Amino acid sequence: MLITFPSSWPDTTVAALAMTTLALLDLGGAYAAKEAVLRRSLPFAAAGVVLFILLFWVYASSLRYAELASVTLGWVVLLQVGVVLLDRLHYGTPVSRGQWAAVVVVLAAQAYLVMAPSAAGSPDAPAHDGRPPAPAPAVPAVPAARVAPGRIAPGPVVPGQFAPVKATSVKATPVKAAPSKAAPSKAAPAKAARSKGAVRV
Repeated sequence: MLITFPSSWPDTTVAALAMTTLALLDLGGAYAAKEAVLRRSLPFAAAGVVLFILLFWVYASSLRYAELASVTLGWVVLLQVGVVLLDRLHYGTPVSRGQWAAVVVVLAAQAYLVMAPSAAGSPDAPAHDGRPPAPAPAVPAVPAARVAPGRIAPGPVVPGQFAPVKATSVKATPVKAAPSKAAPSKAAPAKAARSKGAVRV
């Protein structure tokens, strides 16, 4: 889906080509928007929409090979120079010498930004072919120690592994003893019989 550049091209060449293409597409879209407003032309408006869609496609493709800051700043600087030239040559807008001097200084600063060496040794820097850096090799797992049956294997204690147990108060519920019914004594009938016999005599 995205544009793929040859791997033999240096990074500065890819970045410069991306900046120039982005500036041309953006300048073309600006010109189409200006003409669509002045002429009230629908074809110019449609052409501007197509140019800005292509602009996004080229911009996303260039970020696979160059840094975001350098590509964006270079694109904006070249666009500003192109807009100044477009206003001067096509629409007749006067440009002073101070403005031309500022354009030259900005172009020199942009050339330094592109040609200066960047932090290529950074681990997060993208590869030249646009692919992300290779992942770090996996650390081999350490075999677990053998533990005799009935014993707990020692291990590192991870902070937060064991949650603290909150102490809760337990209320004792009194148990009511059921009323016991006393068994009738066997000696009571015998005493009653003796007392009856004594009365008869």
